[in-house]
Amino acid sequence: MSRFEGVSVVKAANVYFDGKVTSRTVEFPDGSTKTLGIMLPGEYKFNTGKPELMEIQSGELTWCAANETEWHPIQGGQSFHVAGNSFFLLKVTKITDYICSFL
Repeated sequence: MSRFEGVSVVKAANVYFDGKVTSRTVEFPDGSTKTLGIMLPGEYKFNTGKPELMEIQSGELTWCAANETEWHPIQGGQSFHVAGNSFFLLKVTKITDYICSFL
């Protein structure tokens, strides 16, 4: 799917890490939300409330789940899940376009 139809977009941007990660929140009629964003190269730690699905549209990164030591390479067209009430680490090596779904 290349488009989301019938949604609302929150006008205020989500800006993290001095602007190196930005996103916009998209609200769906069923009450679910996603964020659509861009990450510049760098290393980041994200905390989670709900479980998340990270879909990488383009770019390259590696990720590591909380309390793990193994880093997993990810590139455009791939995705990964992260646990709720936790955190995950990212090492972004190329500008990355992503969709984060809150599950």
